[in-house]
Amino acid sequence: MKNNSVQKVVATGIGAALFFVLARFVAVPSGIPNTNITFQYAAQAVFAVIYGPVVGCLSGFIGHVLTDMSWGGVWWTWAFATAVYGLIVGLFAKKINIRDGNFSKNEIITYVLANLVANVVAWGIIAPVGDIVIYKEDANLVFTQGLIAGAGDFLFAVVIGGLLLYGYSKTIAKSGSLDKE
Repeated sequence: MKNNSVQKVVATGIGAALFFVLARFVAVPSGIPNTNITFQYAAQAVFAVIYGPVVGCLSGFIGHVLTDMSWGGVWWTWAFATAVYGLIVGLFAKKINIRDGNFSKNEIITYVLANLVANVVAWGIIAPVGDIVIYKEDANLVFTQGLIAGAGDFLFAVVIGGLLLYGYSKTIAKSGSLDKE
């Protein structure tokens, strides 16, 4: 599969739409105000690994903004954190050669590490600090929201996203695996 700009634009649109649907209609309440555990970060991570950091960043950002707009107002700090999450996972993905059908032990470890770093940066730093600085939110509340969201999103992204990437890797014929008859 050739990696070109048309593919990336289409992937960004599909990723944003999938992010929106999952965020809007498939959510697990966390018990913390305005905080759900959702599956969209698994989808965003998959798109970031397959198509790279720009698609990961933009599909998440656009999807997040659309989701927030459907609820009545955009929380820009969290939308920006979502963009950074996709960017970080996509940057780590340069070490995951998924397009060649590789998703074994080293790639899985890299994927888990990417999600750990991305979740800590996005939900442990950017979103809560942004909420404190911009929206004057209570620090205890926003750091609790970030911790709960980050832990849940990490778990879903690693397990569900990892299974999706593993399955995807098995659909790709490895170079030299076809013999001429």
